[in-house]
Amino acid sequence: MLWDLSVISHSAAAAMFAVLSVLIATRYLRRDIDRALFLASVVTTLWAATLVAQSIWGQPGFFVRYLLELLRDTAWILLLFAMLRDSFRQGKLTNQLKKILGISIFGLVIVLLTLGSLEFIFGLNLLDGKTKVIGQIALALLGLSLIEQIWRNAPGFGRSSMKYLCIGIATIFMFDFFMYADALLFGQVADSFWNARGFVNAALMPLFAINVINTRKQPVDFQLSRSAVFHVGTFLFAGAYLLFLAIGGYYVRGLGGAWGEALQVLFISISLAFLVALLLSRRIRGKLMVFISQNFFDYKYDYREEWLKMTRELANLSDDPPLPERVVRILAGLVESNTGAIWLQGEQKDYLLKASVNVAIPKYTVIDGDAEIVRFFQDREWIIDLNEYRSDPVRYNLLEIPDPITDTPDAWLIIPLYLGNELYGIAMVGAPYSRVDLNWENFDLIKVVARQTCNLLAQTDAQNRLSRAMQFEAVSKASAFMVHDLKTLIAQLSLLVKNAPKHRANPAFIDDMIATTDHAVRKMANLMDHIRKPSSPAEEHRSPVNLTQVVRELIDHHGHRHPAPLLKGEPDEIDVCADKEQLRSVLGHLIQNAQDATPANGEISINLKTAKGNVVIFIQDTGTGMTEDFIRSQLFKPFESTKGLTGMGIGAYQAREYIRELDGSIDVTSEPGVGSCFSVRIPMYKASDDKPVTSPLMPISEIAPTEKSVN
Repeated sequence: MLWDLSVISHSAAAAMFAVLSVLIATRYLRRDIDRALFLASVVTTLWAATLVAQSIWGQPGFFVRYLLELLRDTAWILLLFAMLRDSFRQGKLTNQLKKILGISIFGLVIVLLTLGSLEFIFGLNLLDGKTKVIGQIALALLGLSLIEQIWRNAPGFGRSSMKYLCIGIATIFMFDFFMYADALLFGQVADSFWNARGFVNAALMPLFAINVINTRKQPVDFQLSRSAVFHVGTFLFAGAYLLFLAIGGYYVRGLGGAWGEALQVLFISISLAFLVALLLSRRIRGKLMVFISQNFFDYKYDYREEWLKMTRELANLSDDPPLPERVVRILAGLVESNTGAIWLQGEQKDYLLKASVNVAIPKYTVIDGDAEIVRFFQDREWIIDLNEYRSDPVRYNLLEIPDPITDTPDAWLIIPLYLGNELYGIAMVGAPYSRVDLNWENFDLIKVVARQTCNLLAQTDAQNRLSRAMQFEAVSKASAFMVHDLKTLIAQLSLLVKNAPKHRANPAFIDDMIATTDHAVRKMANLMDHIRKPSSPAEEHRSPVNLTQVVRELIDHHGHRHPAPLLKGEPDEIDVCADKEQLRSVLGHLIQNAQDATPANGEISINLKTAKGNVVIFIQDTGTGMTEDFIRSQLFKPFESTKGLTGMGIGAYQAREYIRELDGSIDVTSEPGVGSCFSVRIPMYKASDDKPVTSPLMPISEIAPTEKSVN
């Protein structure tokens, strides 16, 4: 019985792999993987047939069986290396690892073959039974290691096409490992393993057949429409249902006794009504169509998986790898390639190379904006197959392909990238791993993905342009601030020059002129330092400043104009942490604005109050005042001015920004025709912690001046 079971087991294996060999040889010998699988199937067929012959006739001898055993393992390993070479051109599996595995496997095979040949030819018994078993175990482990490395380093789109091969080959090597490990442990091969070995190999044959037949690279010889399958399926279902109805009616009539005929009619009537309800149900028809589409038709793509994969790639907000490179990889992956390049429209309307993947790009990489291919893509949304173009250029109207593409090795597809109806970029995809037959399904998916990725590329480019514009805006803003300060200094010096002929003999005027000139020199020196070191943190220039003294100096400085500002009360000496010149400029600007807005017979008062670690400077005038709308929407907006062409409109904005840098704030209350009050809050300086005191903004009512409100 055991003899018969061994013969049947290995006969089944020989028959199954013989069928697989014929199937591959007659239809599927286009790829290296197919040829390697054909070789493995033939060798496995010979191996199994040899074991059957040895079980029946006692021939051939051990050496031939041992040789075929090694050749069978070698053939399956060759298939693994074919998968490795054909599917892993991305460089994820390093050359060093491939060399180590290859040298180890084929070195072991050569050693086992050499020692076995010496034993057979010259009778040199160099290997005992255990050593041969250990060699087989080592060979199985190396094969499993190779499968593990292939699977672990495979890209996502490659695993679905090779999973059946990996499962089948891994099962063969795992079974051999367990069988020989058991033999090493107990001193002989167990009958259970030996008899089941052929059945296990035979059972794996459908996995290899499914992988070959199911590959999406094969042409479709025959195709039914979904509508035809639906109607045929409905007809078959109705026929089966009526057959069941007839059988059921027969039994109802036979078991119903005197009521048999009546029950038969009732059963048939209800069943027919139920059948009609099923056939007319839109929900049932929809579910049946989905079932047919999922189980009887094979698209080239799993669109849900492709869309999710693209979404995951594009959702990565990092710049590693850059977005153009990711777009190239997405487009190339749709047609089983991993090489390509992308050109995007530049500011001069030429198309500049933005990224290339696994391809050598020629030195000249710019595609002219008026190139013939650009005009071609502006007229029609075609994907150019360069293989088809080379064989039949007339199909593409003798189109001239740009040198950056024609000089690129293995260039295959040229894909237009549209932003709306405008050509935004051009992508090139390199040759695929193996032959891919393109049809409408490939082209439609590529076009959809190209448009989607182009939108994201354009959005990213717009963000980069906006970032550059913001940088230029920051430079312009800094320049505007400097020009504003220079304008103020020029106005002061011009006033001195204008009054000099009248008051040159007045010692007080000379003293004031010296002080004003000294202030202008220091101010311009600070501006020069800021230009030389624009990135210096503002905190580096801060130091304790006597705010009370600064206010008194500003009142003296602006006292020559009418109305002259007045300091209310006798405030204590108050220190703040700030840049003295910046603080003088900000407060001086507010005082000067109050003078500009107030007639000569008006009043300007300055008051200092402290509360909760803050000091508030109230600058109150009886000038023209401002509306609430102006305060809310224009007062602190850059380049908005009430002084016409004589003002730049950045003084108030500059004052507010600097006070905010000090963790302070500026509040304004005003009423047209009554006057305005600027409340400047600044944290006081404490010598104990060497830092300014900060606290939440307090209500102005808690520290408001005692004078009547301007409102």
